[in-house]
Parts: sequence; C-alpha cells; structure tokens
Amino acid sequence: MVGSMWRISGAVNRALSKAGYPLLLSLRRGQATVSYAQSLLGAPETRLTTLSNGLRIASEETNQATCTVGLWIGCGSRYESEKNNGAGFFLEHMAFKGTKKHPQSALEQAVESMGAHLSAYTSREHTAYYMKTLAKDLPKAVELLAEVVQSSSLSEAEMEQQRSVVLRELEEVEGSLQDVCLDLLHATAFQGTPLGHSVLGPSVNARTLTRNDLVEYINSHYKAPRMVLATAGGVNHDELVALAKQHFSGVSFEYEGDAVPVLSPCRFTGSEIRMRDDALPLAHVAIAVEGAGAASPDIVPLMVANSIIGSYDITFGGGKHLSSRLARLAAELNLCHSFQAFHSSYSDTGLLGIYFVTDKHKIEDMMHWAQNAWMNLCTTVTESDVARAKNALRASLVGQLNGTTPVCDDIGRHILNYGRRIPLAEWDARIEAVTPRIVRDICSKYIYDKCPAVSAVGPIEQLPDYNRMRSAMYWLRF
Repeated sequence: MVGSMWRISGAVNRALSKAGYPLLLSLRRGQATVSYAQSLLGAPETRLTTLSNGLRIASEETNQATCTVGLWIGCGSRYESEKNNGAGFFLEHMAFKGTKKHPQSALEQAVESMGAHLSAYTSREHTAYYMKTLAKDLPKAVELLAEVVQSSSLSEAEMEQQRSVVLRELEEVEGSLQDVCLDLLHATAFQGTPLGHSVLGPSVNARTLTRNDLVEYINSHYKAPRMVLATAGGVNHDELVALAKQHFSGVSFEYEGDAVPVLSPCRFTGSEIRMRDDALPLAHVAIAVEGAGAASPDIVPLMVANSIIGSYDITFGGGKHLSSRLARLAAELNLCHSFQAFHSSYSDTGLLGIYFVTDKHKIEDMMHWAQNAWMNLCTTVTESDVARAKNALRASLVGQLNGTTPVCDDIGRHILNYGRRIPLAEWDARIEAVTPRIVRDICSKYIYDKCPAVSAVGPIEQLPDYNRMRSAMYWLRF
C-alpha cells in the first residue's frame, strides 16, 4: 500500500513537471524539487512593448488556462483638487454602467457569457480596470476594457442613481475605524496638499459632481503615456500587442494647450488629529513619519525594518514565543488587540508608521513600546533581527504573487512606478544586501528625532500629549 502511494506520488510529480509548473514541491515531507533560488531564476520574464502613442504593454506568460488583463492608469485622488476630489472614485462606479456601444445589460451579459470577472479600484496615485477570464477569451476582454475606458456613456440618469451608491459607500467607510484613522493620518501628515485628500472624497462632492467634471477628469488624465495594458497567465505577448494596436491606438497622448500635469511636491507636516468618542469600545491610533518614495533606494531597508517590527493580533498563538519583540510585549503585557507596521509609498514620498487598536487604558503603554521599537531600529538592531526579517519579507513578497490577478496588479504598478517590472530575483538580491548597519543608518535618517504625524479615533483620553510623543523620537544617551 505504502509502495503504491509513493509510485502515485512520483507519477504526479512527473506529470506536473511536464506541465511546466515553476515551483513544484514533492509529496515527500521536507524534500523540495525546486529550491527557492532556482524558483526565482525560473520565474517567467515580463515583456514590455511601447506603442507609438506612448501606451505600454507588459505581460508575463505562463501555461495557464486563465489570465488577468487590465489597464493601469497613473491618476488618482492626488491628481484631484478640493473641488473635484472623489471624481476618480465616482468614475470607477460609472465605468461599468454601459458604454456607447454596449448598454449596461449588454455589457454585463458579455462579461457573464465569458465567465469572467470585471473589476476596478482607485488609489491615491493609480486607477485600474481589470478582468480575469479564460485565456482564449483575451481578445474579447481587451475589447471590452477598451470600451469601458474610452467610451463610457456617463449618462445623467445613471449618475444620479450612482450618487446614492457612493454616499452609501462613504457611510460604510466611516464605519471602518481603521480606514477612518488612516485617512485622518494622511489628512494631517500631508495637510494642505493633494495627498491629504481621501480617495472617496467628501460627501458634498459626491452630491455635486457633474458629468462635465467626470469628462474633464478623463480628458485631463486618461492619456496613453500614463497607461499600462498589463496581463498575466496564459497569454501571448505578440497577440496582446496586436490587440492593443487595434483598440488603444486612438488614445490621445496630447494635452490641451500642452498643459502636461506635473505633480507638485507634497509637504509632510508633523502634527496630530484626534477624534474622541468615548462611546466606542476600542481606540484606533496611528503614528507615522515621512517615508521613502517608491523608487527610492531606501525602500528595501525600510521594508526590512517594518518586517522586524512585524504585526500582531490577539488571536495569534505563540504569546511570549513570537519572533517580533513588540509582538511578544503586546502578548505578555496585554498592550493591544492588534498592531501593524506599514509603509505607504508614493512616487516621491511616503508614510512609515505603526497602526494599533487597543483598550482605552493601554494607549499610553502601547504608544511607549511602539516608539521604543522605532528607537531600537535606529540604535540596537541585531544580526538575528535582520536575518529573521529578511526571511519573513521574502516569504511575503513571494506569497503576494499567488494567482494571475496579483501578478497582473504587480506588473501594472511596477511599470507606472519604475518604468519596468522588477523581478523577484532582483528584490531578493536587494534584500540580501541589507545589513544591521544599513537598517540602523536608514532608520536614523527617517525616524530618529523626526516630528511624527499622529491620528487617533475612539476613547483616546489617555493618548499622550503631542510634545511627549515628539520627545520619545530620540534617546538621551551618554
């Protein structure tokens, strides 16, 4: 019986090997057919082509029956003013409500008949429209995406109907205290600049935005050089380029009056914003300093530093045996319900911080130990800390690319941020080059003796005074 099981396992392994799976683990415990290093080198190449109008086509080809194809555009709430803040998000809602060629019912039927999934998202600097479908339906998927982006009907009647939907979503987001806290953090950290805008925009704009506002937004930002047609899965790059020429060659690359929009620098301001509500059960607090931009060479050491701090949730097992020192303290001293180190990076700046949820009587203690963790990064980080963080970061980077949709999203954002797709092997080499000395130096550059931005929501009476939090951003040592 056991012998027959091993024969079956070997047959399965051979069959999967012939199918071209990039990372194959043997059914025998502890025996890997392909090592981590080999899997990095064996990752599919990302091919990149640029059309005459500046639109870029990028693809990663694998032998899968499905694929994800999407259009990533370099625009978001950072490109909006106070008057039209929320236009990008409103436009995302209008995109699938019919085109000049397909009314909403016909568009939905076309997508459903393919068994596809059509979706979109808007962030502060990016907008994406994408579809997951069978690889054989790629031509139809590209055609529908081109229609959605270039020929959306934007009818007045549909806009009025979508206003209530957007307002409802705004109410739902207000119920998510994590989203509220992090939006407030951006609002105070980047006050007076476009990065302080929320992606959804204020409710007053949702009620007053007009069709002309949306058309003007499209005409100003939906330009070919700011677009990337990205695909991942069972696709052929040459076929994709031909489809792009057919459906996207007409996308304009010219700006009215040659007024090419240039992003103005977004100034970081050390400050705080508090929304006290003692009726809420838990306090939500975020503290952050100005981080590195997406293309900065400091981004990888900061990722390693965040990995050292890690994350924690009260449902985690492990307690005092957790690898992160702050997580161990949180478990042993009952400091919080959860915390998460984060780094939100944008084209030229970012937010490096810690977000935590805690009981109203533990706010001061948790803030003390969170800032203490930052000071340790700047002064006493060890070889073992960095080695553990590197492994966790590698696992996170590989784990995020599980499926064609995350890979496609990775391709689209990389092309917009870096002009190319950074392969996993390069990320791995940059992570490997990080040493404790580099972590200490880079963290001292961004964290040590810097003014933080703080946002807090809930029963926050115990949150320390801002001057106390500022004074904890350095140590007096003799």
